[in-house]
Amino acid sequence: MPIIVNLDVAMARRKMSLTELSQQVGISLTNLSLLKNGRVRGIRFQTLEAICRALDCQPGDLLEYVDDGAPD
Repeated sequence: MPIIVNLDVAMARRKMSLTELSQQVGISLTNLSLLKNGRVRGIRFQTLEAICRALDCQPGDLLEYVDDGAPD
């Protein structure tokens, strides 16, 4: 998948655990874990906004596009 989720990197920069982020954002640990591991198909802007607010980061700090060479 050409979209890489760097949530773990952003959390490490802020020294925040998944549990702390879950509590601040109001998202279950399961859903955050799935997001962190790149096992989701999408994310709501409201959720992305809440994560960015909690981690004091930009959406581009969390999501990265990597061309995998596959045709569209």
